[in-house]
Amino acid sequence: MKQTEERRTLKWDKLDNTAHLFPVIAGEQMSNVYRISVTLTEEIKQEVLQEALNMVLPKFDLFNVRLRQGIFWYYFEENVKKAPKVIEEETYPCRFIVQNKNRSYLFRVTYYKCRINLEVFHVLTDGMGAINFLKELTYQYLRLVHPELCEKVGGNALSSDTSLNREDSFLKNYKKSHQKSYKTEKAYLLKGEKYKSPEFGVIHGYLNIPQLKAVCKAKGASINEYLVAVFVWSVYQEYMHGMPNKKPIRVAVPVNLRPFFNSVTTKNFFTMVSAEFLVEKEIYTFEEILETVQKSLREQINKEHLEEIFSYNVSNEKMLIARAVPLVFKKIAMRSVYTSAALANTTTITNIGNIALREEYEPYVKQFHAFLAMSKGQNLKGTICSYQDTLVFTFSFVLKDTSVQKAFFRKIASDGVEVSIESNGVCYE
Repeated sequence: MKQTEERRTLKWDKLDNTAHLFPVIAGEQMSNVYRISVTLTEEIKQEVLQEALNMVLPKFDLFNVRLRQGIFWYYFEENVKKAPKVIEEETYPCRFIVQNKNRSYLFRVTYYKCRINLEVFHVLTDGMGAINFLKELTYQYLRLVHPELCEKVGGNALSSDTSLNREDSFLKNYKKSHQKSYKTEKAYLLKGEKYKSPEFGVIHGYLNIPQLKAVCKAKGASINEYLVAVFVWSVYQEYMHGMPNKKPIRVAVPVNLRPFFNSVTTKNFFTMVSAEFLVEKEIYTFEEILETVQKSLREQINKEHLEEIFSYNVSNEKMLIARAVPLVFKKIAMRSVYTSAALANTTTITNIGNIALREEYEPYVKQFHAFLAMSKGQNLKGTICSYQDTLVFTFSFVLKDTSVQKAFFRKIASDGVEVSIESNGVCYE
């Protein structure tokens, strides 16, 4: 009886609009788990990292939950179990998070030598929310290892710039009566021999930011536009071999909505736009591809259009009929819609942005990395993040053919940017 009474007092919360999809489609082959990691200047001490997690987790209601299934929707419930166990990394990244093997939490923390890995099931939050948590975990770890830091920063409280806001910014900002405004036509897909599950390839390319900015300035492009165009160019060269194709190379580009709508939420708040290039003749220059990618992205990345995209999705969720349909039937419809949307993109390239730390902690941190798990039809993905003067472009992939990755970094190097490469070694086995 006592246990029943305690369960009734547990806090619960709704999933945000984007999050509804992830538990429906997630599984061993498509985990919907992404990784953000930080590399320190010293090797990680497991017991101290565990202590840091134990201290930080109770301060983040967003992460301190488990996923429950209701009659009509999934929902979050407060998790009263101990923090998940910190372990040394010993297998491939971005594996499916099985809740009953992870104390019912929707994230995991591992380490390897000097690196702390935070892996998050996307139902919880997007990259901005994960960085928020990882930074505080890193700060707390460093304060425990270096007690003098605790005095410098004034104790173990969270930083003043760390948000704990949990509003559903989709619901807050959506407008009624919008039509669907994203592509569902099939895109050109990268196919070929794959690694055996759960093998998973990772290649990090380290780029000098001042040099990269100079190249982009000379081409009249933003860093994001340039890197997406280089990817399209690489697929055009290595897979299409300059031959026309009826299906376009289409790159899904997640856009962080917080700056457009003055949001500080730690829940998911992003939407997708796409850069599209249709190969209609045999010979294109890189400049032609860049111009097309630029035009495609610039037409879409504005407040009005972004509002149209997510408002259409929210309107569907708010429809009375959809709300009244039991979850078991919603799952069927949502999987069908997802499959159509997923096959409309060749890949996803997401830019986490520049990660800034409090000055007191900077001497202890070397670099950040981030990358995505695979999804239906997308066997190669790209993730961008930067720290200080280095941008890291990370390819995550399951295809044995690495010609696109090689062409990508060769093109950037030929434009005058210093590039150094690091891999998890899967493609050399």
